Amino acid sequence: MTAYGVAMGKVLDGIDASLATWLQAQPVFFVATAPLAEDGHVNCSPKGLDGSFSVLDDHTVAYLDLTGSGVETIAHLRENGRIVLMFCAFEKRPRIIRLHGRGRVLVAGDAEFDELLPRFAERLGTRSIIVVDVERVADSCGYGVPAMAFEHDRDVLLLDHAKRGPEGLAEYHRTRNAQSIDALPGFPV
Repeated sequence: MTAYGVAMGKVLDGIDASLATWLQAQPVFFVATAPLAEDGHVNCSPKGLDGSFSVLDDHTVAYLDLTGSGVETIAHLRENGRIVLMFCAFEKRPRIIRLHGRGRVLVAGDAEFDELLPRFAERLGTRSIIVVDVERVADSCGYGVPAMAFEHDRDVLLLDHAKRGPEGLAEYHRTRNAQSIDALPGFPV
């Protein structure tokens, strides 16, 4: 215990209602995955935009995977499923939550994709939905995380998606998202 009475790291039984509210209120979170090859590249990506993350139940979360420059998360999940999501409190009390688990990629046309899509904000550049079956929920202090104020979501990614349009996004997937930097199969799945 610390002087503030908060445990310096503990494993929780799952995601209760209070934690679900906290997770969904964070403006940014980080996703990390890795290929099986020991010389493969570990990937860590920031995720955000309001309405792009959802707690489905006490051991399942999901987020919108928007078209971007890389396809590492999809490629790694297709290969081995390992994933961790990290949320940090940048305002108010310090806190870090890590959700370790197994992830899977849902794409348009999958029944579960169509079922989950209404839980998120509508986004033209939606490439997939990543669902994580959470095996471990770890809470740590976050004392080393700086305090910063959230200003607003950036609109650059959404403007890029609008400029490309559906046909341009499909072409981008074919030419830029077909494989990971380690040549693993990417998108389309």
